[in-house]
This record gives sequence, C-alpha cells and structure tokens, in this order.
Amino acid sequence: MNIQQLEYIVAVDNHRHFVQASEHCNVTQPTLSMMIRKLEDELSVKIFDRTKQPIVPTAIGRLIIDQAKTILFEARQMTEIAKHFNGDLSGELRIGIIPTVAPYLLPHLVQPFIENYPNIRLHVSEMITERIITELKLGNLDVGIVASLSGDSGLQEIPLYKEIFYAYVSENTELYNKQYILPGDIEPNDLWLLEEGHCFRTQIQRLCELSRSSQFGNSFQYRSGSIETLIRMVEKNGGITILPELAVTELSEERKKHIRHFQFPEPAREVCLVVNREQVKTRLIDALKTGITDYVPKEIYDKKVEMRIL
Repeated sequence: MNIQQLEYIVAVDNHRHFVQASEHCNVTQPTLSMMIRKLEDELSVKIFDRTKQPIVPTAIGRLIIDQAKTILFEARQMTEIAKHFNGDLSGELRIGIIPTVAPYLLPHLVQPFIENYPNIRLHVSEMITERIITELKLGNLDVGIVASLSGDSGLQEIPLYKEIFYAYVSENTELYNKQYILPGDIEPNDLWLLEEGHCFRTQIQRLCELSRSSQFGNSFQYRSGSIETLIRMVEKNGGITILPELAVTELSEERKKHIRHFQFPEPAREVCLVVNREQVKTRLIDALKTGITDYVPKEIYDKKVEMRIL
C-alpha cells in the first residue's frame, strides 16, 4: 500500500469513472486500474463495484476510501508542518470564493499577491457557500472566502471586512426619487434576485422579508448568477436589485446615479475567510488575508458605524 494508490481510489470515488480519474491523476487508465487492483488484492476486498455505471464504491470500499482521505490529509499536514517550522512561505493554496465577491476582489488581488508571494501557487474556484463548506471538510480546499457565517464548529472563521448593501433602482420606479429607502418600500415584483443557492440571495430575502412562497405576479421572472446581469436588467427593464459595497465601488459615475442608501442601521454582510480547524497552512492563509485587506478600500475596512448584519 502506498500514498499513490490511496490518491487513485479517492480520484475514482470523486469522478466515478476510471478514465476521468486517470486523467486527473496524470496517469494512463491501465496504470491506475492496475494499481487499484493491487490494493484490492492486498486488502482482500473489492473497493469498487465495476458492474455499475457510474462506478460506485462497495460498502467496505466506502470505509476504505474515507480512511484514505484521512491518511492523505494527514500526509499533507506533515509536509505543511515542516514548511511552517522552517519558515517556508511557499506551496499551494486552494481557494473557494463565492461569486458575489470574486469579480470585485480577485482582479485586484491576484497580480499584487503573485508579486509579493511568488512561491505561493493559487488555485481559485468560484462556488457557492454550501459547496465551499463541503470541499473544506473533504480537504479539497484550504480556505474559503464567504459572506455568511457557517456556524460549523469544525470550521474557523477569520473576519476580513464588512460591506453595506445598496439599492440599485430604475429611474422609472418611485424609489428613484427617494434619498433613503426602507426594505418595506421594495415591491417584491420589482426585485431582481440571484438564483437559488447564493447566500447573497438569502440575505436579501431576509432583508426584504421575502420567503420561498412569496407570490410574484410578473409574467416574466429571471434569476441570475451574476450581479452585473441584474444591474443590466434594472437598466433595461426597470425594477430594483441589491448590491454589496465593493460592487458599488466598481460602478461608473453614471451608474452611481441609480444607487440609493437604506435608512439606518444599514443592512450589511461580513466577508470572512473560513478554514478547517485542523489546517496548518497558517502562514499562507495569513498572506492571503494580508493581500485582501491591503486591497479593500480603507473606508470599507475601517468602517465603525453600526450596521445590521444579515
């Protein structure tokens, strides 16, 4: 038994396909299959049921794969412990980031980070919060950048910054003529929302006291995965959408004419890093935190006013 064989069975479990797993592991499919057969022979069990498509683990195989994931995680930890002891600021940092933060943070973060930390390799994926939490627990991510607290005791949250919400309103709505608005002023049928699964959507539903069963009378409903698309829908079709503060800083002066403040206390969200409590890539994660806080505008990072965190 060796680490390579454990990596192979985990890859097959993730992809449920031998060819895709071999491509992921950068080996030929016959080599991967042969190594897994050798492991099965050594353990005298069948790890995968090859008669089913997609391939699935056997009952004992499921237990072995779970143990393999634990062993691989601990092996990576051993390497990181040694690097940390030697003060080595290098290695791979696998990051998951939610789509409502990524376009306003990543473009400004990546180049300065690479210049300041040339020996850290960033692997960044956009995904919703629920998947980030899952991938952290599986050991497939080192850190997540999220905007809602998980409440999971196995995870540690590292606050980054708080950003308030703004309304982006069409000039054809009554809200356009107001300087400040209340959540109760928003007509649900005028509100453009992100699709299900986004924590930002859930926060807006709480803000506007909407529920999944809310009745929308419009003949056309559209839910997007992109804030930029929602902005354009407001501009072309009327209505209102809600934007986080970093998104507002990216707007042109012409678009900022559509921005309206909420009345005090302003609704807001807290963006934070979330990590597995057992992780030891402390120095790399600290470097990521520094890179983010160096970019975030001072007026956002140093905000002291009272806010309503959703």
